[in-house]
Amino acid sequence: MTRRTDWAEYAHPAAPRERGSRGDGGTAGEGDGGYGDPRGDTGADPYGADAPRGERGTRRRRGRRSGFGEPADGPQDRGSSLSSRAEKEEPSADPAERARAICLRLLTGTPRTRKQLADALRKREIPEEVADEVLSRFEEVGLIDDGAFADAWVESRHHGRGLSRRALARELRTKGVDSVLIDEAVGQLDSEQEEVTARELVARKLRATRGLDRDKRLRRLAGMLARKGYSEGMALRVVRQALEEEGEDTEGLGDEGF
Repeated sequence: MTRRTDWAEYAHPAAPRERGSRGDGGTAGEGDGGYGDPRGDTGADPYGADAPRGERGTRRRRGRRSGFGEPADGPQDRGSSLSSRAEKEEPSADPAERARAICLRLLTGTPRTRKQLADALRKREIPEEVADEVLSRFEEVGLIDDGAFADAWVESRHHGRGLSRRALARELRTKGVDSVLIDEAVGQLDSEQEEVTARELVARKLRATRGLDRDKRLRRLAGMLARKGYSEGMALRVVRQALEEEGEDTEGLGDEGF
């Protein structure tokens, strides 16, 4: 397992390194096994004809021992790395410990609901009573918070994707959020804010429909709003107003729906 600090060596091979002594038998610096040129800054190849005959093959082998994906450390550090890797590969016999490890891994960088974590534990055959105990403990310490999850989801998906309250509620239900928490989160948006967002969505797509038949423009724009969860009445009203502002005759347009 490569330590975080080792990746800079592979990601930026041109970065200067601290040079070690050429006679120290493999200290970090020249010929260390990364992407860098083993000749270093001097242009002299320590593995080539300039090196003493007895050291050419030895230095090549030493330079390759810490190859791509391995830390350029001594045997003790490599042993520790392999030991850590083995510990991760061998699952713990304690179901509670396994459950905690699974949840922590899934929560790293991505908030999740209790139901999502419970489903993951069930797939990994964690006993239900153990899973409930671990998940309840995670809720107590704030690592699981379905209310905060719902609030953040609404904020992100409405302003980022333009989804309506109905679409947001449907998504949160699929993630197992309680209906009371869904109502509270979706309640952040009122009908006025929803219509403002719908108008912004239509304004961004309006230019792409110019040159099309009027009815086709209506169907395309209103259909886009419908896919984001807006009601038919709001979609038709917003699109008709946008077309009127462009000078389109909208008399009778959309009276039969779309």
